[in-house]
Amino acid sequence: MVFTNVVQEKDLSKEQKLIILAVFPVAFMIFGIIFGLIEGLDGISLVDGLLAIMTSPTTLITDFFVVGGIGAAFINSSVIGFFNLFLLKHFKMRINGLLVAAFFTVLGFSFFGKNVINILPIYLGGYLYARFQDIPMKNVILVIMFSTALAPIVSIITFGGIFDEGFGYLMGILSGVIIGLVIVPLASHMIRFHDGYNLYNIGFTAGIVGTVLNSLLKNFNVTIMPVNLVYTENNPYLIVMMFALFLYLIAMGFRTNKNVLKEYKAIYDYKGRTITDFTSLLGYGITFFNMGVLGIAAITLVLILGGSVNGPTLSGILTIVGFAAFGKHPKNCVPLVAGVLLAGVIFGYDFSDTRFIIAVLFSTTIAPIAGAFGPVAGVIAGMLHLTLVTNIGIIHGGINLYNNGFAGGLVAGFMVPIIDAFKRGSSKHETRD
Repeated sequence: MVFTNVVQEKDLSKEQKLIILAVFPVAFMIFGIIFGLIEGLDGISLVDGLLAIMTSPTTLITDFFVVGGIGAAFINSSVIGFFNLFLLKHFKMRINGLLVAAFFTVLGFSFFGKNVINILPIYLGGYLYARFQDIPMKNVILVIMFSTALAPIVSIITFGGIFDEGFGYLMGILSGVIIGLVIVPLASHMIRFHDGYNLYNIGFTAGIVGTVLNSLLKNFNVTIMPVNLVYTENNPYLIVMMFALFLYLIAMGFRTNKNVLKEYKAIYDYKGRTITDFTSLLGYGITFFNMGVLGIAAITLVLILGGSVNGPTLSGILTIVGFAAFGKHPKNCVPLVAGVLLAGVIFGYDFSDTRFIIAVLFSTTIAPIAGAFGPVAGVIAGMLHLTLVTNIGIIHGGINLYNNGFAGGLVAGFMVPIIDAFKRGSSKHETRD
């Protein structure tokens, strides 16, 4: 069923859509400055915090709340958010579902892994790729935004003490440029492996590239040490702000489409497999409403599990919000979450542990499996996802921030051909009977 009745929706200009997205970095900047000043009273300088974030190796899991303080982490995310909004406006990009997903994913991962220093060389590489292929830069921006999943390799080479300081800067920039040059052609081929059932396709691609880079570094006797730097408290002001922002998205849904409650159920007819752009299929009103609903559900889940709304979990929450515009809705996400929780019970995981919680949140990358094959398949996929994601980071050494996207691609690539084969076999049986 395809839902096309969006005549009741208020028409939004490109500038209005950008303004709606800009509310998040604006709020983050205000919160970051205020909270940074408060932290300054305790001796945590906002400037020193930002410098610490920019010069950190940033491998998984490096929570910027710990590295530079909450205020600096929010300012870092805000600056990166404004930078990407500038690019979208400058290159006159159409604000579609995938672009919204990319924006919120980058915004979220700016709390643990991405900073202004380590993403710029990758954007430069994307620009050079566009020039070399003689195509508009706007054609590669989305892929480059997602490909900053590999930003930690820039920080590791630049600040990890592998090279002398001056040469390290040069090699760090060069590594980022190379990533930007190769990621676009690789991404278009990798989608064939999981056939669109893994929404974080660049995460899977980055996992492959990260594995190659980590292997090269090991051959040069460079070992990337595992990191687990996590903020373990809950800041009530931060939580209130995030709830307010998600309620704002719901309000924008109502403002854009007055019939959003009546029409929202139509979103459940979509399986979520790439490409499922809710902005074009259902309109922006239902899309914003879905983003707000999933945002509230995600942050509530973190709190129910006894976790902390820190850099990594905030990243997972914002990524879910972004992909609520491109494939995710409650019906296809719940089975994956249930599968991870069930596996957590079976294998004895600590539900409040940040590593477990981000596995729960990011498992929704393979929500299309539940959408296409039903909730039982979704639960099984969630269970497999947890077993893979908790063991696969060692392969790429933590330099791929989208570790769950890598694991999700493997789960989809493993499950989907098997399900399809048995479905075909069942159909043949029924035909003979």
